[in-house]
Amino acid sequence: MPWKVLITRKIPDAGLEVLRKNNLQIEILEPGKDNKDIILQSKIGEADALLCLLTDTITSDLVGRAQRLKIIANYAVGYNNIDVPACSRMGIAVTNTPGVLTEATADMAMTLMLSAAKRIVEADAFTRKGLFIGWEPMLLLGADLSGKTLGIVGAGRIGRAVAKRAAGFDMQILYTDRDRVEQIESDFGAQAVDLETLLRQSDFVSLHVPLDDTTHHMINAERLSLMKPGAYLINTARGPVIDESALYHALKNNALAGAGLDVYENEPKITPGLTDLPNVVLLPHIASATVETRNKMARIAAENIVAMYDNQRPPNLINPESLEKGKHVAT
Repeated sequence: MPWKVLITRKIPDAGLEVLRKNNLQIEILEPGKDNKDIILQSKIGEADALLCLLTDTITSDLVGRAQRLKIIANYAVGYNNIDVPACSRMGIAVTNTPGVLTEATADMAMTLMLSAAKRIVEADAFTRKGLFIGWEPMLLLGADLSGKTLGIVGAGRIGRAVAKRAAGFDMQILYTDRDRVEQIESDFGAQAVDLETLLRQSDFVSLHVPLDDTTHHMINAERLSLMKPGAYLINTARGPVIDESALYHALKNNALAGAGLDVYENEPKITPGLTDLPNVVLLPHIASATVETRNKMARIAAENIVAMYDNQRPPNLINPESLEKGKHVAT
């Protein structure tokens, strides 16, 4: 009997076509129609596979209602929205979409750096309001990237891709990571330092760490106070890595020159006051929002489900221990 795949939001057709080609039944929850969480709770028991978003909170209580569920395919690289240990106990595979977001996210980190340093958002608003009456020597002065020091927090795939781009701007690169990453050193001349040293010495700090207990509020008031008054903080990782209230106060008091954020601590809510500050660029979590990247994400998520349906190990399996339950595929 064909599996039923429950999808929590419309995804690109590239993924839906993969599922349909393999004769899987699809049901897509409609945003704005009642409460999505309530609908998900009522329908999860009918699903053999769940394709969900990072914004969906998949709790142990929810998966406990899903007697038929065999796989959760997260439409994201991160998976902190899913109770993975609970899924493993119940023999439910969890997958993600790694690698595919690297280039788009690195592009966005550089975009935020440039936008904040060059005051692009302020300049655009200034021009649209009809305030531009001619070139002036002191009009909207910003900062150069060339010759400055970039501190990369987390030297994984995305962090290294940002380093590659920063090298093209002749930036000096510092990095901190749990382990030494020789590739970023040999390819881009990056220097490994501890986090405190990185914050003190960097003109730009770009965050590229996963969200877990060790990175929650990694950037707090104390660490923000270590940064140069002329420095910029960029976050395309996860919102809760930054104590957003502390960042607001640092920006308001000009303890930092600026910031660029694509993610937020209590997304989609934004800490009160941030939207009133001119020295922060705020984006609606669109680092991976390119046609090419979102299509690839959809295909990867769908292919993980199809592999499970075909009694194969999903290529992007996060919790191989789930297969030990012998519920659906051979290890």
